[in-house]
Amino acid sequence: MIEKYVVGVDFGSDSARAIVINAADGSMIGQGISEYPRWKKGLYQHPETSKFRQHPLDYLEALNDSVKKALMFLDNSQKKNICGIGVDTTGSTPAPVNQEGIPLALLPEFADCEDAMFHLWKDHSASQEAIEIQKIFSENSRCDYTQYQGTYCSEWFWAKILHTVRENKKIRKASYTWEEHCDWIVGVLCGESRPEKIYHSSCAAGHKALWHSKWNGLPDEQCLEKLDPYLVQVARRYGKNPAPAGTYVGKLEKKWAENWGISENIVVAGSSFDAHAGAVGAGISLKRMICTIGTSAVDMLVEKAENLRNKRLVRLCGQAEDSILPGYIGIETGQAAFGDVFAWFKRLLTWSVKQYDIDSSTLEKIDDTILERLSKEAQDLPEEPFPITVDWFNGRRYPDTDDFAKATISNLSLGVTAPMLYRSLVFGTVCGLKQIVEGLEKEKIEINDVVAVGGIAHKSPYVMQMIADVLQKEVETVDSKQTCAQGAAIYAALAAKIYPDMECAIRHMSARKNIRYYPDSTKHAFYERKYNEYQNLIMKMKNL
Repeated sequence: MIEKYVVGVDFGSDSARAIVINAADGSMIGQGISEYPRWKKGLYQHPETSKFRQHPLDYLEALNDSVKKALMFLDNSQKKNICGIGVDTTGSTPAPVNQEGIPLALLPEFADCEDAMFHLWKDHSASQEAIEIQKIFSENSRCDYTQYQGTYCSEWFWAKILHTVRENKKIRKASYTWEEHCDWIVGVLCGESRPEKIYHSSCAAGHKALWHSKWNGLPDEQCLEKLDPYLVQVARRYGKNPAPAGTYVGKLEKKWAENWGISENIVVAGSSFDAHAGAVGAGISLKRMICTIGTSAVDMLVEKAENLRNKRLVRLCGQAEDSILPGYIGIETGQAAFGDVFAWFKRLLTWSVKQYDIDSSTLEKIDDTILERLSKEAQDLPEEPFPITVDWFNGRRYPDTDDFAKATISNLSLGVTAPMLYRSLVFGTVCGLKQIVEGLEKEKIEINDVVAVGGIAHKSPYVMQMIADVLQKEVETVDSKQTCAQGAAIYAALAAKIYPDMECAIRHMSARKNIRYYPDSTKHAFYERKYNEYQNLIMKMKNL
């Protein structure tokens, strides 16, 4: 039997990761990672104003480089048996494009214009527009367009567009419409990026642009016009109806095939956002919650439509048709900051060290080991003192989206040490996850299994054990560090018709379970008491 291979490419916040997978069993035979060169230099990042933009050249260069690196692990016979390529990206990450679907930042006149670039998922510069959209969309006379997504977020499609075209008249005039990164890059691979012809991901359309079959598409023109007539233009030029990830989109464009030394007959699959792809790569199924824990946290479930009938989960999460598995409702929730919280603390602790003339290898060692050492010390601490942290360092996604919400730490004293404060930060982020799980279960959405993926899941046993102890649930990790790319590879296998459906592809190709963390029942009462303190602190903050 001839072995068949597929390529999955995951576009994260900092880099692109490409893997080559054996479609028979999901084993990885090649991988390549490429950092975004401009992003690495710190360009187009303004954390003080929550403005984060990425240049399309970063994506194109990292795509080319990461796939080349991954293919170096294959011999010529193996390259000939590559059948498909799939991708995932961050989202919502849209960019203004011209009539040919070219991002404006690729044009000479907009080469250094940040508004002409892709607006990264964590860009919160459209917070005021999100408030306005929420009011118009939810109070619309025809229907409440937010009923499946809850409070509209500044990270999402319409808010980013509205903010930019109001602020930048040149972009407003030059842009034909806007395209999501996950849709645009599929078009790039196929050689078809024209807005009216481009593939649209069900994931991006449903969760961020509020596409839904109930109202036969996007929010209606009358509603969009109340915000800005420009949005009507975007809606009219949206083109094809969205389709699930794993849909056959086209064949690989000749220039990519020649550059990579592979066949033009390779199938290009429809895409999704990274966390949704990661859920597929981790083996999502009914009653299994996939927690993608990295810089932020995104939690994924799938449910049958009939089980969600008459349930308004607006305070919990977003729901979208076909967004994770075709034929199911994809449920998305999460936290705006998770690993970012620990990274922030690390920066605080290492700031003074980096002011001195210390060799780079020593600095690197400190950077690489400081959180590990904090974890080791934290797990042996006495119960008190125990500061309580509310984890809204990057705004809040749950229970109500609020980009302006701020973190709080209580019960500080001069006796609090760095490990104590680190324990508090970990506990606070885990409490945020516990709130989400409790909210879902309150709505009779069953969660039998919790699977954690992402950088934190692999790097921090301390955090994983805390999750198991606080949730009082078994938590599993998987043997792959590239579940998002693995999910994208599964899309490719489905589009290439190696498997008849997504569930079958997942059974054969998803990552295998690795480490299981069991809850410590002796800590349950203590953590419940501290969790109540966390909730009480939230109530006090809301009453200020």
